[in-house]
Amino acid sequence: MSPKAWKLCEASKSPRYYFDLRKAKKAIEKTDTPFTPAVTLVIALIEALAMMKEDGLEKVFARHKKMAEATRAAMKALGLELFAPTAASDAVTAANVPAGVDGEKLVKTMRDTYGITIAGGQDELKGKVIRIAHMGFIEEFDIIAGISCLEKVLSQMGYKFNLGIGVKAAEEVFLK
Repeated sequence: MSPKAWKLCEASKSPRYYFDLRKAKKAIEKTDTPFTPAVTLVIALIEALAMMKEDGLEKVFARHKKMAEATRAAMKALGLELFAPTAASDAVTAANVPAGVDGEKLVKTMRDTYGITIAGGQDELKGKVIRIAHMGFIEEFDIIAGISCLEKVLSQMGYKFNLGIGVKAAEEVFLK
């Protein structure tokens, strides 16, 4: 950083911990880091990049697209309104939680009871939307298991639909 930037950094009263550049500067002078680096995350990143290189980006993107299509087909079959019906991302699908269903309890039950993690909404969308990720090394049966669990918990929470319809819709996409 420039001398002017360092002066501002030193004078700043903003709370900081990991991103404290003053601590980083002192550690670098000793050829060290201010905190234990996340070595396992760096190793995992290297492995993920190697896997992507082996597959090729076109195949990686095609897999994400297929996972997204299957997830969205399942949401629609379950009667769940997609939060972003157009221009949606192949990284995640967000759907509105049905009326009468506690979205926070839905996410918590899936995670704590069945070991399936999806995300809920944040801020003003908390409890109102669910988000299912399908980017990264997610495979068909990860999506099928997630949809199956979602169906089970929705049914337990009193939401009415034909059990298995979401899984069926996702599987039909995967069979194409």
